[in-house]
Parts: sequence; C-alpha cells; structure tokens
Amino acid sequence: MTEVPRLGCPVCGSSSSSHAVDAVSGRDRDATDGFGAALDSRRRRALLLGTATAAAGAVGVASVSRPVTDGGTESAAAADAPDRTTDPTLIAHRGFAGENPENTRAAARAAAREEGPGRRADLVEVDVVPTADGDVVAFHDDELSGRDDGLGLTDETGVVWETDTETVTSAEVLRSGETVPRLGALLESIPADVGVNVELKNPGSTSLRFAEKLDGDALEAQRSVWRPFVERVVEILDGHDHEVLFSSFYEAALAVAAERSTASLAPILWESVADGVAIADAYDADALHPPAAMVRGTPFFDDARFGGTDLVRTARDRGWAVNAWTVDSWYRADRLLDAGVDGLIADYSALVRE
Repeated sequence: MTEVPRLGCPVCGSSSSSHAVDAVSGRDRDATDGFGAALDSRRRRALLLGTATAAAGAVGVASVSRPVTDGGTESAAAADAPDRTTDPTLIAHRGFAGENPENTRAAARAAAREEGPGRRADLVEVDVVPTADGDVVAFHDDELSGRDDGLGLTDETGVVWETDTETVTSAEVLRSGETVPRLGALLESIPADVGVNVELKNPGSTSLRFAEKLDGDALEAQRSVWRPFVERVVEILDGHDHEVLFSSFYEAALAVAAERSTASLAPILWESVADGVAIADAYDADALHPPAAMVRGTPFFDDARFGGTDLVRTARDRGWAVNAWTVDSWYRADRLLDAGVDGLIADYSALVRE
C-alpha cells in the first residue's frame, strides 16, 4: 500500500492526508442489514435533488438564450445545457464553516435553525475521524492544530487518531468556546428532519490509496483498513433518525459503507471524472460531489483538465444528483445553479437567492 503524505487540503489549505477521492455490483439495498434498511429510495432522492430538477427527471434544454448574471446572454453551446436549478439542495459544509466554528455542535444547531438570516440547511456536512481510543469525532484535519493561516484549528496539538478522546474532545475550536464533539453528540444537535452528510475522512491511517479506482486485492486491502472505523460510524448513526448521505474521496470507504448500510452514497471527485463515475456506478451511488472546476458551463470550469467531460449531463443520464463544492459566494452559487447542479456544498447559508 502506498504511503500517503499529508497534503494541503484543496478546500481550506489545511494539512490533511484525507482530502482527495472488486466493485459491489447488483447491491440490494432492501436486503442489506443496518440503520438505513427502512429508507425509502424516493425519499432519499427528494432530499438529494432540488425540487425543480427532481420533478423534471431529465435534462432540460433551454429554448432561448437566458441572460447571465454578469451581462450578455449565453452562447449557443451553453444554451444547450440543463435547465437552471431553482430549488437546490443546500448542504452546510462543516455546518456553514464561513459563519460558524466548523464541525461543532454550535455549527450544527445554527445550520439547522428554522429562523435566521439565511436558508436552513437540507443536510449538515460533517467530517469524521477516530481518536486513539477508537471514538468517532467530528473533525476535518489530521492535526489538531493543523492550519497554515497562523490560527490553529484548536488549542491542542498532535494527530487526532494518535491522541486520546479526552484531549481531543476538550480541544477548543477556533477560539470559539466550542470543543471538538463526538459524532453522537453532534447528531443530537441536529433535528431529525435535517439530513446528515457524513464525510468519511480518515480511518486513522497514512497507508491509504488516495484518489484511486481500485480492483481486486488492492481494493480488499483498503477495505480492511476502513472497515472497523466505518462500522463504528454506522453503529452511531443507527441510534439516530436522520437521513444519511455518505461521501468520501476514498473508494474503499464507500465500499464498506455500501456493505454495512443502505444510506445514500456519493464519491467526492478530484482529478479524474472517469474514476468518480466508475465508483458511483460500482456502488449504486445517488450523487456525485465534484469541485466547481468540473462543472461545464460555468466561469470556473477548467477546460484544460476536464474539457472532454460534461459531468452534469452524465449524472442526469444516470439519475445521480450533482452537489458541487465548495461554494463561498453568491456569484459562484448562481453560476453553478445556472449550469444545472442539484446541490451546493456551501460555507454560507445566504448564498441562494430567493
């Protein structure tokens, strides 16, 4: 197995080895034991897809050129694109990390509030890692103090999975007075009618296969690394009533989640659209989570890297939702919705214009 160095997180620049992305074929979700056995697939789809997009059920083609937010009209190529999403799924990235101390109970409560200046989240996204004692905590980075902006994420030091639970859960997050929560405690802060996007961040290992589509012995070896941790996560979720969406940059994490749960799955894409699509196909995914740079028809689209792909159209053809990350401005949100993405993984609650 490849030793994975700690890399800068593509979203926040933090030090983390966890950021980046025998297939299970013919998986029967209804026959799978676990906390999600009672989930109805139509209910899952209603949560993951924006109302207007889900109702359409297919790619819509605009009949005329629409005005765009920065002036002018779309090109002919852009007009031949999915209809604008008018009621997107809003996923609170780490509990709207631009507004709240990330991955804390306060962030979860704020993201799920019914009254406030912004929109209530449809799902709260939370990163999960283990402590040295095997407890599951809500935390993004590998290092308790691992940020490059001069402000440590917490007031403690050390690698999370090499640090005891008491120390980890006593660590203050971003000088906010909030401490790192266990996953169960964070879930208790989220009403049952708000979904939870659990990102399987790291099982406590640096021997992970990073952003790869695997097969055979290589995949089975990685499953064995992830299995104990994912089983603990599923056990905790089993004690709560939220709808759950598992996401990960790691195929093996999703493979184990598919074995142990009937909850929705979403590969997080990084450099390879083909690998992301293959993983989604393999595990009967309900969604894809691409970076904004993969979304054709936006100013953010990286033609040099992804010019041969139309991810939104591919996803629509297969019945997957597309939830783009990380959305930190109303302009970015507006253009992604113009391009037909179904959901926004957002740092702020007020990015979707009414």
